Amino acid sequence: MIRWLLGPIGLCLAAAQALAADPVTIGVGYLGLAGTRSTLSLVEQPAENDGVAGAKLAIEDNNTTGKFLGQRFALEEHRIREGEDPVQAATALAEHNGFIVAALPADALLKVADALRDRGTLLFNAGAIDERLREADCRANVIHTAPTRSMLADALGQYLVWKKWSRWLLVVGSHDEDKLYADALRRAAARFGAKIVQERTFEDTGGARRTDSGVTLIQRQMPVFTQQAPAYDVLVAADESEVFAAYLPYRTWDPRPVAGSAGLVPRSWDAAQDQWGATQMQNRFIKLNARRMTALDMQAWTAVRMIGEATSRTNSGEVKKVTDFIKGPNFEVAAFKGTRLTLRDWNLQLRQPILLVDGRMVVSVSPQEGFLHQVSELDTLGYDRPESKCKLK
Repeated sequence: MIRWLLGPIGLCLAAAQALAADPVTIGVGYLGLAGTRSTLSLVEQPAENDGVAGAKLAIEDNNTTGKFLGQRFALEEHRIREGEDPVQAATALAEHNGFIVAALPADALLKVADALRDRGTLLFNAGAIDERLREADCRANVIHTAPTRSMLADALGQYLVWKKWSRWLLVVGSHDEDKLYADALRRAAARFGAKIVQERTFEDTGGARRTDSGVTLIQRQMPVFTQQAPAYDVLVAADESEVFAAYLPYRTWDPRPVAGSAGLVPRSWDAAQDQWGATQMQNRFIKLNARRMTALDMQAWTAVRMIGEATSRTNSGEVKKVTDFIKGPNFEVAAFKGTRLTLRDWNLQLRQPILLVDGRMVVSVSPQEGFLHQVSELDTLGYDRPESKCKLK
C-alpha cells in the first residue's frame, strides 16, 4: 500500500513545487500576412484573425496544463505587410521566441527557414500546402501541420473511387496553383484507379461577376462550358485561385456532382466537424472569436498544441529538447480527428485524416475503409516514404 501511494504523492509534490516556483515562459511567435484574400462567396470571407485565433486558443490550452508544470506560454504575433521583408520580421520574432508558427507562401517560408536555421528556431508551417516544401525543398527546421495538395487530392480520390465514381471530368483553372492542384488530382486518379475522361481549362479573363446580371450570365455560361463532354460520373475542379469552381454546382450541362474546389471539398478542418469531441472545441473557439473555426485556425492550433504536448512530456522549454522529442518515435498529439496524429520522420509532415465537406456537413473522412498500408493508413494520403525525394537539411 505504501509503495502504491508513492507515485501519486510524488506527482503531487512535483506539481506543488512547480506551482511554488516562478514559471518558465515559452515564447511562440505567429508570422502571417496582413490583410485577407477575397473569395467568391460573401459568406466565406476570411476573418482578419484567421489562423492566429487558433494559435491563441491553443496557448490557452497549453497554459491550462502548463501551470501545473511551471510552464507559461506566450504568443507574439506579427503580420507582414506588402513590401515588408519576411526574413527581417521572422528574425525579430526569433529574438524572444524559440518556436514560430508561420502562415506564409512557400517562397517566403523557405527564406525564413534558411535565415533562422543556425539560430535553432523551430518553424511550423501552418499555411502552405505546396508539395515541394516536403520534397525537394524540405528543411529540417520546418514541421508541417498544413496538409499537402497530394494529401487533399488523395483523400478526395479515395472517396470518389469508394463511391465507384471513377470517371472524372477535370476542369482546371489557368493560374499556377490551379495547375499544381490538377497535378495532384491526376496523381490521385492514377493511384486509385480512376479515369480522367477529359480535361478542360477555364481561363481567367478577369471579368467581374458581381453585377446585376451576374446570376443570369453564370447560369448561361456554365452549362455551355460543360456540355458535350464524354460520359463522366463526377466533375472535379482544380480552382485554388477561386475564379470559377463555386459557380459549377447545379449549373453543369449534365446532372452530375461536383468535387475538388467546390461541392465536395477536402479540408484539414471544417466548422461542421462535430465528431470525437470536436463540438466542445468548436464551442470554445466560437465563444472567444464570435465566428467559426477554419482549416487555417486548426492548423495553427495543432502547431501550438504540438509545442505544448512536447514541453509537458519533456518537462522542458528548451527548443532542442522539444524539437528532438517532436521528431522522435514517441510523439503524438490529439486533434479531435478520431486518431492520434504523428509525424512522418522522412519529411516532417504531420499525418492526419482529411475531412470531406459540402459546406454544411462532414460527408466523410479519409483515409477510406479498404485503403490499407503496412505502417499507417494515414500514409495512403500523400507521398509515402518510398516516393519521397526529401533530404532533410
